[in-house]
Amino acid sequence: MPLLILAILLAVPLIEVGLFIEVGDAIGLWPTLATAILTAVVGIWLVRLQGFAVVTQARQQLDRGEVPAREMFDGICLAIAGAMLLLPGFATDTLGVLLLLPPVRGWLFRRSRIRAEKMRMRTRVYRDGEEVHRSGPHGQPQRSDTIEGDWVQVDSQGELPANDQNGDRPPKGPRTPGHGSA
Repeated sequence: MPLLILAILLAVPLIEVGLFIEVGDAIGLWPTLATAILTAVVGIWLVRLQGFAVVTQARQQLDRGEVPAREMFDGICLAIAGAMLLLPGFATDTLGVLLLLPPVRGWLFRRSRIRAEKMRMRTRVYRDGEEVHRSGPHGQPQRSDTIEGDWVQVDSQGELPANDQNGDRPPKGPRTPGHGSA
């Protein structure tokens, strides 16, 4: 992963310089600079508009007691779009504009949920060398630290109570709430 980040940090400026040279050759220096400035201004304005809409939707969901997962994801995408649009360059502007499009954000959200679901299904937690938690097929935790067994009711001194009036021994079986102590 760190190698990928390093490659991106090296590649992006090189791509941007190459694009500036090509666009500058095609339309000239001043129109190229004006285009870069205009895309930043218009992009930030669009990020601001969409950001207010996302915050409003998130508040409405919170008022209904729902978790605004999609709105949080959209907010992150809009923040990244704003950063991309502020950086001078045509490649970063293109990525920023793509993140402004709701269908693109929806596609990214669905992809990230699928990936998170797959990762959750592979999650295993170990304690003292034994598996104690494993996610199930739909992401619900399945606990494996349950101890099964039988129990017998005893009195406060730890003694088995005497037979009852019918001569029966105390109940024996699985413990249920309200049935004495183990």
